[in-house]
Amino acid sequence: MSSQDLNFSDISPYDDSVFHEKMANLVKEPGFLHAINYTMPPEDVPKLIDELLKMDNKYDFQHKVMFPFLEMLANTTTSGITLGGSKYYNPALNYVFITNHRDIVLDASFLNLAFLRKGLPTSEVAIGDNLLVFDWINDLVRLNKSFIVKRNTGLREGLAAAKKLSAYIHYSILEKHESVWIAQREGRAKDSSDRTQEALIKMLAIGGEGTFMERLKEINLMPVSISYEFDPNDYLKAKEFLMRRRDPNFKKSQRDDLFSMETGMLQYKGKVHFQMTPRINTKLDQLGDFRDNNTAAKYVGSVIDQAIHRSYEIFPINYVAYDLLHKTSRFARQYTVEQKEEVEAYFRGQLEKVDVADITDEERDFMWEMMLVMYANPLKNKLKALLGGMA
Repeated sequence: MSSQDLNFSDISPYDDSVFHEKMANLVKEPGFLHAINYTMPPEDVPKLIDELLKMDNKYDFQHKVMFPFLEMLANTTTSGITLGGSKYYNPALNYVFITNHRDIVLDASFLNLAFLRKGLPTSEVAIGDNLLVFDWINDLVRLNKSFIVKRNTGLREGLAAAKKLSAYIHYSILEKHESVWIAQREGRAKDSSDRTQEALIKMLAIGGEGTFMERLKEINLMPVSISYEFDPNDYLKAKEFLMRRRDPNFKKSQRDDLFSMETGMLQYKGKVHFQMTPRINTKLDQLGDFRDNNTAAKYVGSVIDQAIHRSYEIFPINYVAYDLLHKTSRFARQYTVEQKEEVEAYFRGQLEKVDVADITDEERDFMWEMMLVMYANPLKNKLKALLGGMA
């Protein structure tokens, strides 16, 4: 099925022809007004709304509103955002930037901020419809160059949605000449051990022309590794591990997801680093073709994982967590005694925020261990990638 046969209007970013109409509706939404009043001084809100109503395209919205907003967020919640590997970026090409997933909202937003700082074009962003809990959020993200990934569909609907999504991504790269960001998996890896989902690779290879590998090569997959020094949601993930330990059928509420989004956006993240790596087309040529797509997707996923794992930025907290977890001093040269004490105090402080009744000592020890696992896993995966399976 070619892109010409499909109507992408239900998933694509809003066209500039309807930008003003959609924005005029958005600024009347109580939920949107509440959100901007929460993130900026109330006396500045009327001026922002006037500015938004004068805009009629996504480019101006990103450069005049989102760029300064993200800079403000970076200045107040990080100690610096850095981008490495931009030498691998060829402005004559468009890419699918495929990254590990750390923060629900900011992974793609901060990557686009790093691009804006360098004068590079921003990418369109894949966002799951499970996060679009209000209509105004759907409108906001589609005004900001996001496209929708439909989830929790039935089998037949799911296959149709995957075909349309894949066709749209190929259409964006090849015909719209827009790059695309997508996470390597649905949802974040709670233990920070990042692995590419084979289903994602198979979805990307539905669209396009030729063999499985040729379809992937035409969209220029570029792995990008994301490293956050601190994860503001770490204690919420520890809590979730505890709740699942108590009840394997535990499911987070919509309110939990909204609180995770808010915490990730507004709380301190320390240093944030993005490392671009070469597009994997040459590696795909080396892999060759496989008899079945499942095997092909598995190998492509491992190529992406290897690139992401090798490129992690490792911080003192990761070294400390590894040594505490394994009761060793293997990386003691990578941090001072004071840094170790600060990390331990940070972990204790975060776990004190867990609001669960009747936590036993054994459960506290369990959450402490899961906190260590979260921060040790990027280092363990990097060591495996660099040392050929040894960590």
